[in-house]
Amino acid sequence: MSADDVDRIDDNRRHFLGIAAGVTGAVGAGFAAVPFLSSLKPSARAQALGAPVEVPLASMAPGELVRVLWRGRLVFVLRRTEAMLATLGDVASQLRDPDSAVAEQQPDYAVNEARSVKPEYLVVEGSCTHLGCAPLQDFEARPVENWPGGFFCPCHGSKFDFSGRVFKGVPAPTNLRVPPYRFVRDDLILIGQDTGAA
Repeated sequence: MSADDVDRIDDNRRHFLGIAAGVTGAVGAGFAAVPFLSSLKPSARAQALGAPVEVPLASMAPGELVRVLWRGRLVFVLRRTEAMLATLGDVASQLRDPDSAVAEQQPDYAVNEARSVKPEYLVVEGSCTHLGCAPLQDFEARPVENWPGGFFCPCHGSKFDFSGRVFKGVPAPTNLRVPPYRFVRDDLILIGQDTGAA
């Protein structure tokens, strides 16, 4: 075997070892990157907190309020009675924002007297727009007190009608927020998503 043959074999070995070392390093870097990249993915709990929430409506009786959590926020779903709906026009002059003019308080499809997709169902965040307390349901009308029924925040006295619209002269500056939602079926809504497939 000549010296040229030995050099050629050595060059081939060096080339092979260089490629093998490069591939081994790339594979090792890939294995090292997997845990790091996995740590950047949101946890199952975080994904669940941000996920849309389904609310079945079939078993809800007229006048019933259901509370659910979506993204860590309390959301009220109220199946309004005909009597509740009848009060909406009567109280307009007593409200701070009867026409839902503050655009960021609700999606476009909820800019109406009922502040909803379907008048029978109200979907609002259960957080007073004053300091974030949870308003209580106070659905019994008391004409002597000039109270048509709605939501009442016991912390500072803010009042909201059956559409979550704020009354004048209370600390809350704006109506209760309407989260994005849509009807998947007539008896099922999806809170947290107003477009796309369920």
